[in-house]
Amino acid sequence: MIVDCAVYENGVRRPGKLALDDAYEAGRKPDAFVWIGLYEPTEEEFDSVRREFDLHKLAVEDAIQAHQRPKLEIYGESLFFVLKPARYDEEKELVELGELMLFIGDGFVISVRHGEVRELSGVRHDLEERRDLLRCGTGAVLHAVLDRVVDDYGPVIAALDSDIDEVEAEVFSVSGHSPAERIYNLKREVVEFHRAMAPLVEPLDRLMQGRIPFVHEALLPYFRDVYDHLVKAVDQTTAFRDLLTSVLEANLTQVSVRQNEDMRKISAWVAIAAVPTMVAGIYGMNFEHMPELKWTFGYPLVISVTIVVCIGLYRAFKRNGWL
Repeated sequence: MIVDCAVYENGVRRPGKLALDDAYEAGRKPDAFVWIGLYEPTEEEFDSVRREFDLHKLAVEDAIQAHQRPKLEIYGESLFFVLKPARYDEEKELVELGELMLFIGDGFVISVRHGEVRELSGVRHDLEERRDLLRCGTGAVLHAVLDRVVDDYGPVIAALDSDIDEVEAEVFSVSGHSPAERIYNLKREVVEFHRAMAPLVEPLDRLMQGRIPFVHEALLPYFRDVYDHLVKAVDQTTAFRDLLTSVLEANLTQVSVRQNEDMRKISAWVAIAAVPTMVAGIYGMNFEHMPELKWTFGYPLVISVTIVVCIGLYRAFKRNGWL
């Protein structure tokens, strides 16, 4: 469905609501362009827009079906940009990714949203306060949307960083709990998040260097700023991925160490228990000629020797760190 439809002339939005046909006509004027926002449109709903702006069939299919990787493609006189906005669900520890497609031409911008993506109304409002940028044409809209998407990566990175710190503390805590499943899930989310960002580096580099049509020269520093933020975010997720790999290895090492410690304790107690077991086994064979059977102090002596040997073994294991 159509979420918003607006015409911008000389950096100013034309007031009032516009029908599609009126927006098409107004967007054909010099120093004007139309911005149409759609949310999960069907092929029939998109057909009028496709015919008016002569959009490429392959790009239209991608926009309707969604599930595309981030990319920038040039079809004749128009651009097709696929973005992956993200947000983080703290409770579930999930990075939720949406899809945002942009068709950019000399006199039009068409935005198509899929999934739980934040609306672009805030982007429109902020951009409409910058008439100097809107006068630069449709490239200003491209910058505003890219800037918002990349800025929204920041809170996701901060939340992931916090959860990774918690996992690190959990791994090296004395509780003995193994957070291996949580580590693996976090790493999977980081990898998916990285895949949503990394492919944007090359298109933004092209935009920053002015190698893309419809981008006014005055916008190049703004794209450079977005590029710097994106590269920083990609580097952070790469570091998160490597760190989680190290944390997982450390967790496995900790589990192995704890198992070895448990085995040493069990072995030490088995060795201590073997002494009275052996003595009881010998005297339980009921032979007539056993040492000290007829002696009054025989039984106390055997018990005392057994206790002394057990205490000696206990102290020896304790001194060597086995207990």
